[in-house]
Amino acid sequence: MLALCRRNLLLYFKNKAGVFFSLLGAMISLVLYVIFLKKSMLDSWAAVPHSRQLLDLWLIGGTLSVTGITTTLTALGQLAKDREQQVIKDFMLTDLSRFEIKVSYLLSASLIGFLMQVIMFAIMVSYFGMSDQLHLDSSKLIVILGIAALGALLSVTGNMLIVEFVHRIDTLGTIGTIVGTATGFLVGTYIPIGALPTFAQTLIKLTPGAYLASLYRQVMMDQQLAQAFPVEAARQHFERLMGVRLDWGQLLSTTTTLQIIILIMLAGVLLLFMGELIQQRQHQFAYKNE
Repeated sequence: MLALCRRNLLLYFKNKAGVFFSLLGAMISLVLYVIFLKKSMLDSWAAVPHSRQLLDLWLIGGTLSVTGITTTLTALGQLAKDREQQVIKDFMLTDLSRFEIKVSYLLSASLIGFLMQVIMFAIMVSYFGMSDQLHLDSSKLIVILGIAALGALLSVTGNMLIVEFVHRIDTLGTIGTIVGTATGFLVGTYIPIGALPTFAQTLIKLTPGAYLASLYRQVMMDQQLAQAFPVEAARQHFERLMGVRLDWGQLLSTTTTLQIIILIMLAGVLLLFMGELIQQRQHQFAYKNE
């Protein structure tokens, strides 16, 4: 199984164009912010101390969520490709079970999602460190890495549910384009959630990636928010408007946001497990009737 994981990792990173396009959604959010959105957002929060660094961290949190989603979907494209080219059937002739083969794709895609989030994080922190003198507390790095790992697992679980119904790589390419374009909106990165109509806000709050972006933002921005908004009501207004904390009648705490992410991930794993059991029974039934 580890050999199959290594094979999937090598195939992903060998495809330079694929790596680039898997990061395209994240790069678009960064470029849109730097070129088009940053000035208007800074003007809106000009009275807030250190608003430039605060908004940079807000953008980083959302972009990392986008990165996890798009890169894991591209990585799982190898499964669709192997399925289309009947390579999966060759793997089944080995000692690996169907479950182990499926897990190998999940593990390799999760590792890719984690690594690409770390790379994007390093790129953005370096850029904003040079352009805006952004400094991030080093004590938060371990927590951020933990969120990146959790985000990779969440993203790969959701994307696997999509890939299970895709049997052609061209179809997945089309889906990937749609996901890469829409994800920036659905996690509240292109436009702050508070600037959207009620229906769009509800749609964002039904998107798992929005909770990941919220968790990133809460962890990275907590100290800056406390300094920028000494009045609690003003801080909550900013958090609600910018999607730092999602609002379901009341603003969700960091603990509640984390719990929601874990519940969504576990629900996805359960659905995948049930789907795998159904496929195994169908395969056994077909084999008996041959």
